Amino acid sequence: MIGARTTQPSAAELVQQLAAGALSPVEIIEEALGRLTESDPELHAFCTPTPEIARTRARQLERDLRAGTAGPLAGIPYAVKDLICTKGIRTTSGSVVYADFVPEEDDICVERLDRAGAISLGKTNASEFGYSATGTNPLFPTTRNPWDLSRTPGGSSAGSAAAVAAGIVPFALGSDGGGSIRIPAALTGTVGFKPSMGRVPVYPGCRDERYPGVSGWESIEHIGPIARTVGDVALAMTVLAGPDPRDRHTLPAGDVGWQAAVRDPDVRGLRIGYSADFGYLAVDPEVRAAADRAAAAFESELGCAVTAFVPDWENPAQHFTALIMAETDLVGMRALLPEFRERMSPHLVAMLETGWTAEDFTRANLMRKTVANRMARIMTRFDLLLTPTAAVPAFPLDIEGPTEVDGRAVSPTAWQGFTPIANLTGQPAISMPAGTTATGLPVGIQLIGRHLDDATVLRAAAAYERIS
Repeated sequence: MIGARTTQPSAAELVQQLAAGALSPVEIIEEALGRLTESDPELHAFCTPTPEIARTRARQLERDLRAGTAGPLAGIPYAVKDLICTKGIRTTSGSVVYADFVPEEDDICVERLDRAGAISLGKTNASEFGYSATGTNPLFPTTRNPWDLSRTPGGSSAGSAAAVAAGIVPFALGSDGGGSIRIPAALTGTVGFKPSMGRVPVYPGCRDERYPGVSGWESIEHIGPIARTVGDVALAMTVLAGPDPRDRHTLPAGDVGWQAAVRDPDVRGLRIGYSADFGYLAVDPEVRAAADRAAAAFESELGCAVTAFVPDWENPAQHFTALIMAETDLVGMRALLPEFRERMSPHLVAMLETGWTAEDFTRANLMRKTVANRMARIMTRFDLLLTPTAAVPAFPLDIEGPTEVDGRAVSPTAWQGFTPIANLTGQPAISMPAGTTATGLPVGIQLIGRHLDDATVLRAAAAYERIS
């Protein structure tokens, strides 16, 4: 048993200690690499650790600090999901197809963190091409949950969440096309933030036209941080957010005070809509109870007006899968099957071999517009929506999910039903720790904000963090 480590210094605390001269980048990185060496043989959070690159960077940053030229995150360790491009460092997307792929350029998010002085310890494990909410792929050992090594940390940003929960790094990069930041955050007791669509530019991504057979979910995927504290999420966002002409969806900078949002947060009077099950999801009783307690705390302790609501859209799960496949290079991916079928994830092969039709994709797009319109009407009544993040706590490794929840037969992916809504609409959403089950497994709650209102999401999350 590794155990989750919540006592390691936060990134914000490390920044303060570095500024005071109490620590050096080399000391911080050596301690982090020591934790990686100790934990990862069992945890399998990292698929491609880069200790020597990190050490070289740390020595250079010590010189930069002395010269006064270091960036705001100088010496802070972090990790990068293996679906995010890293120049000169293997980026496999968890697939044998790209087992030896080395990008020629960094993704913008990596470029920005490195420019700010943060130091990557390497690439973290993910499900194959991100098509699963677990940490299993055909290329590397399955990532395990630090709270219970027999259970999944969730996914697809599995290794990033596990590395943060185990105390190896204070924050890590994830990507989220349907919950892949928020779900592993919930299952590992960490904070996972999916900012508004376009807040963090996405380019090139490991799935672009130069890498045959793989395609990006351009209209639903987001990049964001997983951290142990809301303050560290805000700190990371000060560097990650902002426009870049290489991403046509990018938003203007300057309209969110990331750190100001979490400093002395006051949420009195906010209107919160609460749904424990969206009216159609089966939810584990302990997860439901934790979400109920969180809703009560927002009202009784934080002064919010909490009102129960049931959304007026139908369960979009089947159409959401079709939407994902509509944004997948089906021609290229299917062309890989004759050679790689036996070495690809079975659920991914099944998705690729489904007889998708133009009508399926049309209905999926119509579903998204319906959800977006109805969500817009709901958000005229509320500042935030509160739900569980995942319908179940962490479950055993090597399955896609439970087939029974609270006495109801469900599909193996039904437990993921709370998170894709914010991908369909592009709204900001965060997962927060909300206690543990009787057996000590973390439970998470999700806060969804109004269109582009990332600041209120972080403000409410910080307020809840202080009382939980």
